[in-house]
Amino acid sequence: MHILLTGGTGLIGRSLCKRWLADGHRLSVLSRRPDTVAERCGPAVHGVGSLQALGDDPVDAVVNLAGAPIADRPWTGHRRKLLWASRVSLTEQLLAWLGERSQRPSVLISGSAVGWYGDGGQRELTEASGPVSEDFASQLCIAWEETAERAAELGLRVVLVRTGLVLSGEGGMLARMAFPFRLGLGGRLGTGRQWMPWVHIDDQIALIDFLLNREGASGPYNACSPHPVRNREFVQRLGKALRRPALVPLPESLLRLALGEMAGLLLGGQKALPQRLLEAGFVFRHSDLQAALDNVFSHH
Repeated sequence: MHILLTGGTGLIGRSLCKRWLADGHRLSVLSRRPDTVAERCGPAVHGVGSLQALGDDPVDAVVNLAGAPIADRPWTGHRRKLLWASRVSLTEQLLAWLGERSQRPSVLISGSAVGWYGDGGQRELTEASGPVSEDFASQLCIAWEETAERAAELGLRVVLVRTGLVLSGEGGMLARMAFPFRLGLGGRLGTGRQWMPWVHIDDQIALIDFLLNREGASGPYNACSPHPVRNREFVQRLGKALRRPALVPLPESLLRLALGEMAGLLLGGQKALPQRLLEAGFVFRHSDLQAALDNVFSHH
């Protein structure tokens, strides 16, 4: 099938391209730098600088993963606008393009995050749970999902993938977390009691492919391991995988001083469970955190 990806040059997008090229699919990636797409995603991947550049070429599925990294820098007014535009505004553009097409894809898989729930405290969160608290990250995810859901009015099956912390050795949040550990400065964040939903990159790619090919799949899915852990356990496991101590805690006051509201991403959490994926029959290959981290760092 012909699959269009936004955000295809990102961490998840690159891995999806590798998987789907091997499966024989035809891939187009929307990018601000289409000339770099083949190098970053694979020589057979077609880069386009605009949706209109696809012309009348039939598209069978759209995977919408575009979005500036949310935890790269503090949420200044300018940064908030960029985060909103790169997710919500781009999805609105995608909807307008879909509405103009005579031939439409059958499915839209749109990115989201477990941050949709807000800080869930100690309660278990399944897809049947509503938002628990509202912060900027939650508001952003809610608006992103609500925009994507409008594609159903155009006849598309809409799947929303609420992703946790992706474990990959090729970048992303885990790489930023690992840096202080490599210097011997790793440790828990705040009290360390906050829950951390996580997913190995291999499972993330497999579950997106699973949802793409499962015709009855629609609505939100928590893309995270069945076994979330608290931050204090996560950092101990991470230190063990890196053979480094995890003895230097970062106090909440220091995080809030340095990061402002964005500190809530690190000090809050979600005990999110992938109930709908498990009910649909998806099997996670990596459900033990230590084994998953060891797997990631043994390859990098």
